[in-house]
Amino acid sequence: MATQHLSSALRAPAVSPAYPMAKPGYGKRSAPGQQARARDDFALLPTRERYVAGFVDHLPDGASMSVKQLAKQLPLYGQQAISTALNALSVAGHLRRVRCSVGAGDETRWVFRTFWSRTAHDNEWWNTYLAAETATQTAAPTPEAPAPPPARPESPAVAGQAPEPTAVPPQRTAPQAPDADPTQTTAPSPAYLALARLGRNDHRLGLSADECTALEPLATQWLDRGVTLDYLTNALTAGLPSQVDSPIGLLRRRLIDKLPPRLPATPSTAADTPTPTRRLLVECTDCGRPGQPEALPDGLCRPCHTAHTAGGQPSPDPTQIAAVKAHMANLRTLLKPV
Repeated sequence: MATQHLSSALRAPAVSPAYPMAKPGYGKRSAPGQQARARDDFALLPTRERYVAGFVDHLPDGASMSVKQLAKQLPLYGQQAISTALNALSVAGHLRRVRCSVGAGDETRWVFRTFWSRTAHDNEWWNTYLAAETATQTAAPTPEAPAPPPARPESPAVAGQAPEPTAVPPQRTAPQAPDADPTQTTAPSPAYLALARLGRNDHRLGLSADECTALEPLATQWLDRGVTLDYLTNALTAGLPSQVDSPIGLLRRRLIDKLPPRLPATPSTAADTPTPTRRLLVECTDCGRPGQPEALPDGLCRPCHTAHTAGGQPSPDPTQIAAVKAHMANLRTLLKPV
């Protein structure tokens, strides 16, 4: 339960148009079941937490939720204060940090998200929602390319509605050049783009358009053998000499000498093989330790939850502080030499 604070809270600054967005799949996610915005939102929170919550609430989905980025936009508080405020917002039921595995096989990776709710929810609601989110991601089918729309049948001509078309004498058309093939205007291949980007990343490997075209068949052989574009780029850029006199010569040599072996085809997966489950783990808002939602009440692991609860005890009474100071002053007086 949050303690009511009736002191006027600082108004959170407006979100800058240049606020950085997280990578696709990362960043802020808005949870469902939120009430409409009102002036008394987060009224039960302390001043600092209300200030941070008002700013986070206006961030768009996909915005970066790192402590470093939030501290850059909220000049009144540093990174440590922002981290402590996020812990309090997690305990109050406004956010949960999670990590979710996406992909399949060797391409599995973790993405990190922060679910945010303007309306505070208890642990039971968050556990139910995150369980439903896991089930939704597991059951989501792989998106397929939409089928092309069926061709519209031509409507038969109705007699008497359209006049007989006038015969047009054949026109002389200039012969088309053999190299003017309209199919040549296709987008460049991934191998061509990977070669073209080498010069952008390292000026020593700058290639012209003709040189990229000349090396494209060699790079395509790599991709046909199942390697990724990152693997190809790393193989071509690793261990470069301090000066490269002929980028095309060096790259041609590496493409030929380092050509990876062709692996056997992966056996097809049986129809009865279960689909790998996409795991969704909650992260401790303070230390980042992952775990099941039930094991992290209030979005905090047990050690951090204990530390947060101990740190949240009320401060001593001012009269007790004055009595301790008076007692210490009396002891100093007694210890003075006569």
